[in-house]
Amino acid sequence: MITVNQVAVNFGGFELFGSISLQINRRDRIGLVGRNGAGKTTLLKIIGRQLTPDQGEVVVPDGICTGYLPQQMVHRDGRTVFEEAISAFEEVLRLEREMKQINGQLASRDDHNSEEYMGLISRLAEKTERYQLIGGGNIHADVEQTLRGLGFAETDFSRPTKEFSGGWRMRIELAKLLLQKPEVLLLDEPTNHLDIESIQWLEEFLSAYPGAVVMISHDRAFLDRVTDRTIEISLGRIYDYNAPYSKYVELRRERREQQLAAYRNQQKMISDTEKFIDRFRYKATKAVQVQSRIKQLQKLDIIEIDQEDTATMNVRFAPAPRAGSIVAEIKGICKRYGSQTVFEKVNMVIERGEKIAFVGRNGEGKTTLSRILVGEIPFEGELKMGHNVRTGYFAQNQDELLDEEKTVFQTIDDIAVGDIRTRIRGILGAFLFSGEDADKKVKVLSGGERSRLAIAKLLLEPYNLLVLDEPTNHLDMHSKDVLKQALLNYDGTLVLVSHDREFLDGLANKVYEFSNRGVRENIGGIWDFLRKKRLESLDALGSPQQVQSSPPKEKPAGDGKISWQKKKEKEREVRKLENQVRRIENTINELEKEIAEMDELLAAPDKETLMQLEQDFFSRYERKKEKLAGEMERWEKLAGKLENMS
Repeated sequence: MITVNQVAVNFGGFELFGSISLQINRRDRIGLVGRNGAGKTTLLKIIGRQLTPDQGEVVVPDGICTGYLPQQMVHRDGRTVFEEAISAFEEVLRLEREMKQINGQLASRDDHNSEEYMGLISRLAEKTERYQLIGGGNIHADVEQTLRGLGFAETDFSRPTKEFSGGWRMRIELAKLLLQKPEVLLLDEPTNHLDIESIQWLEEFLSAYPGAVVMISHDRAFLDRVTDRTIEISLGRIYDYNAPYSKYVELRRERREQQLAAYRNQQKMISDTEKFIDRFRYKATKAVQVQSRIKQLQKLDIIEIDQEDTATMNVRFAPAPRAGSIVAEIKGICKRYGSQTVFEKVNMVIERGEKIAFVGRNGEGKTTLSRILVGEIPFEGELKMGHNVRTGYFAQNQDELLDEEKTVFQTIDDIAVGDIRTRIRGILGAFLFSGEDADKKVKVLSGGERSRLAIAKLLLEPYNLLVLDEPTNHLDMHSKDVLKQALLNYDGTLVLVSHDREFLDGLANKVYEFSNRGVRENIGGIWDFLRKKRLESLDALGSPQQVQSSPPKEKPAGDGKISWQKKKEKEREVRKLENQVRRIENTINELEKEIAEMDELLAAPDKETLMQLEQDFFSRYERKKEKLAGEMERWEKLAGKLENMS
C-alpha cells in the first residue's frame, strides 16, 4: 500500500538513514523500535509525508489517507471537549452547513418549477447522498463512544479543553485521529498519557481497525497485543521481523548468535587455511594444495556481523547541599481552576532524604501539586519550604520548553556558570551527545533526546530537592534503567510523578495517592501500596472499576535474606564455572601440544618418515582437531557466561 524506497536522511554531516526500504501493507500492525535518536519519529514523519527525505521516495497510492499522532503538539483553546473531537469530521460538518443553507434557500422560494429551483434540489440530493455515504448521521454517537473509550465522562464533554491537563488533551487529539479513520494510522508513543482502561480500549480498537497501523512505543505489553510485525532501527539500518515485540527480541538474539557462530567458524577456517598456506607455501609437494586453498579464500563470501548500538548514557547527580530536616510542609492546600476543584485540604510533610512518588490518574492533580512545590502557580493554603532548600524541576512537557533554534551545546552553555562551563562537552557526552551531536539544533532531536537534554540541565547545579514529572515518558528501556540507578544513588530528596511501577520499584519509599480531589499518604514502597490497593496498574488509580480478580505480582517478604541466599548461590555458580573453564583450558593446551607434534611429523621433508606413521595416524589427527574445535566452542560459551556473571 505504501512503499518506502531507498530513503536516506542526513542532518549536517550525520547520516541518520542510509538507503532504507520497506513496504506497508493493508492491515499491517507494525511496531517501530530502537534506541532514542535512532530515527523512529523521523521515519514515521517521512511515511506520513510530514518530512521529505534527502534521497529516495515514499510512494503513496491516490486515495490513501494517513493520520499522524506526534509526540508533541500545539493545543488550541476556545472549544469544549466534544466540539474539539467532532471537528475531526470536517467534511461532514461542511456538508451539514451547506445542506442547511440550501434548505433555507428552498424554504424561501416559491418558483418550484424553475430551472434554478431544480438545480438547488439536485445539489441537495448530491450532498445528502455524500453525507449518508460517509456516515454523517452517526458522527455524534461515534464521538461519544470514542471519548468514553479514552476515559472521558459524559460531564467532561461540555468542559473547555483548557481545563484539562496535557495528558487528557493528548487523548482528545488521539480521539480526533481515530474518528477520521485514515487508511494508515501513524502513532508516536500513543500510550504515554493513557491509563490502563484506555490502553485496553485502544488495544481492542487497533486490533479491529480496518486499515494499517504503524506505531512507536516503549510499552512492551501494548506492542505485543497490537503488533504482528516489528521493524528495528539501528545505526542507520532497519531489520524487519514478522513477529510481535517479545518474539522479535527472541529472534534478534537467535539471529545474532547464529551470525556470531557462523562468523567465528569462518574466521577459524580462514585462520587455519592461512596457516596451511604459510606453512607449505614453499613446499613443491604441496603446491597444488596451496594454490587450491588460495583460490578458496579468494572466492569466499565474508560473513559480516550486524553492528549493535551499545551507547550508554552516564547520569550522576551532584551531591546534594545540606538542607533542613523538613524540606517542605504543606497545610490545607487547595487548588481550583474556575469552578473545577482539583484537590482540597491537602496536608503533607516532606522530610530530608525521602524519595516519594505521586501516583493517580491523569487530571487528579499530581502535576499541579508538583508545580505548587516549585513555586510555578498560585494556590490556597500554606506551603513552607525548609532551610536552604534548592529545587530542581523536570516538567512533564520539559522537552517542549526547550528553544528549538538553539543547538544542544547552546542550551547548556546559556545556563552554565563558573567552572562547570569547562565541563559542558563532558556532561553532554555522558548523555550521548558526543562530537557533532552537540551541534545539532533542538528542533531535529527526537522526544527521547530532548528528555535526555532536559535531564542534563539538572546536572548544572547541585540541588537537594528534585521534582520530576514523568521523566521517563520518551526514554527507551535502557535509558530508564540508567536514570533509575542515578536516582537511587542521589543523596537528596526526590518527588517523582510516574505511572511506571517498574521504574518506581525500589526507588520510592513513600507513595501519595491522588484520587477524588484528595491526597492520601501510604508508607512503604510501590509494591506495598499495590498490595494494599490490589491493582494491576498504577494507571487504574481512582477508577470506579477496581481490579478484583488477580492481585499484582508481589515482592516476597524478607528481601534481605533472599538477597543473601542469591548472592551465595551466585558465588557457588561462579566457582563451578571457573573450575570447568580451567579444566577445559588444560584439555585445550594438551590437544594443541599433541596436534603441534603431529604437524611436525606431517611436515617432515622425507617420505621415509611419513611411511613410518601408523595406519590410523591421519584419522587420529582429524579426531584431535575436531575435539579441539569442540573444546574451544565449549570454552567460549562458558567463558562468556562467566564474564556476564562477574
